[in-house]
Amino acid sequence: MKNERTNQDSIWMRSVIDTHAADLTRYAASILQDPDAARDVVQTTFIRLWRQPRGSVENHLRPWLFRVCRNRALDLRKKGLRMRPLDDDHAARTPSGVPGPGETAEQKDRYEQVLGLIQKLPENQREVIRLKFQNDLSYKEIASVTDLSISNVGFLLHTALKNLRSQIATATE
Repeated sequence: MKNERTNQDSIWMRSVIDTHAADLTRYAASILQDPDAARDVVQTTFIRLWRQPRGSVENHLRPWLFRVCRNRALDLRKKGLRMRPLDDDHAARTPSGVPGPGETAEQKDRYEQVLGLIQKLPENQREVIRLKFQNDLSYKEIASVTDLSISNVGFLLHTALKNLRSQIATATE
């Protein structure tokens, strides 16, 4: 019976890795600006998951994964890795579930403009933007990952989007 459970857990774990690895890697890379360190963080996250009783995380798996990933990435950043601006080479190496912005030159220009404007936002606003739009987490899940209240998450998103809209409008005038 134990071998059957272990096999089921292994199958479940493979499914979790297949489903969440790319999103977690992008998220960790957005914090660390280092794809190799991001992959290490994600690997550590999955090792921690394997050690957890499945029932203790299964009902809130996605926010749990992002929280563990975030905490590990922030720990690494505090220990010496510093954020660097995102460059085209790094963006090309970072896994993405959607086509790149190179379909047209205009789309690429807008994409780069928005990324540049996001980089100018305060860190807490950048983080909630990444969690919401890059990783499709709900306000409740973002609150769980960041230790913020749901209303604070909403406020930060609202403020960040308002700032971005204003800056985009100013830039296109």
